[in-house]
Amino acid sequence: MSTIISITALASISPLGNDQKTIWKNYLSEKHFFSKKHLDNQESWVASLDENLQQIVAELQQSDIKYKSLDKSVLYAMAASRQAVANAGWDTNSVFGINIGSSRGATDLFEKHFKEYLETGKAQTLASPTTTLGNISSWVGHDLQNTGPEISHSITCSTALHALLNGVAWLRAGMVDKFLIGGSEAPLTDFTIAQMRALKIYSHSEEEYPNQALNFDKKLNSMILGEGAAVCCLEIGKKENALAFIEGIGYATEILEHNISISAEANCFQKSMKMALQNINLEDVDVIVMHAPGTKAGDLTEYKAIQKIFGENLPLLTTNKWKIGHTFGASGILSVELAVLMLQHNQFIGVPFVNGQTQSKPIKKVLVNAVGFGGNAVSVLLSI
Repeated sequence: MSTIISITALASISPLGNDQKTIWKNYLSEKHFFSKKHLDNQESWVASLDENLQQIVAELQQSDIKYKSLDKSVLYAMAASRQAVANAGWDTNSVFGINIGSSRGATDLFEKHFKEYLETGKAQTLASPTTTLGNISSWVGHDLQNTGPEISHSITCSTALHALLNGVAWLRAGMVDKFLIGGSEAPLTDFTIAQMRALKIYSHSEEEYPNQALNFDKKLNSMILGEGAAVCCLEIGKKENALAFIEGIGYATEILEHNISISAEANCFQKSMKMALQNINLEDVDVIVMHAPGTKAGDLTEYKAIQKIFGENLPLLTTNKWKIGHTFGASGILSVELAVLMLQHNQFIGVPFVNGQTQSKPIKKVLVNAVGFGGNAVSVLLSI
């Protein structure tokens, strides 16, 4: 990539917390953040926001009469975006683009509106405008009083990293010099969990770690859903206040055999990683934050793709899905957050039940992967 892009701020709201000190402390712990919640007519593993964060979201919702009818996915994005923009020093005079997406959008609100329609035969006045996907970036732009372009999209689980790609493209094209990108997801609903169970990929494990992401020998699928939002402030060039730099980007799409297919050696990941790494030596990559959702096929195919690219000299491998589950459209930037924290602290955060990985050199370059239904892979190389 010819032009360096700086990440000048990063903020999130997730089961890990909503400030970088707390989030790092929770990454240093070997505990997971799963609990049981009654969804889909049974007790189900989920990773949800704690009571303190739920209160923050509730107060945000009550702060403006127009916000009372908004879905959690919108509110999460607003909360994270407020913090990121403040951290970056952007104000109401700053003109910046916004691209915040979601895999499933207003799941909770849509299910409530549809249930009411089935019961009464009538739809509420605000049912449509509060459940459209464009809701997220539009309301974030309104809340921040921004006058720049606002874009929303859904590219399944690689949504947030596709937002990053889009932000990079706008910046490199010279159309803006600042871009707020990210993803938000509030999927802890009956119907969403039911859909994952129908695919036979949801965890029902009672092991110490119910999500076995990066356990390539697991016999059962172990994906668990989490909720939250994460956003980054991007600026063109090498900024003094940068948390990290986007050094390379890659993307690829597979030809599908069925709706959720991915090839045995994840050809899409091989292509996206090659593109992101085309200007560096492979041995310079210190860590890969894998997509690794905890499914048998998903974890293993990505691992085989990494082996194809790196051969026997693999970088350190990690993921955060064993700890906070799969946050769908938000997961890519939550992975970027983990990568940036490891770069800043020069400390590898591994998976507690995966042995044989020890940091032996400084962490200076981290590759982040994401892929979603439809074989849409993205790889992003970050450096300090």
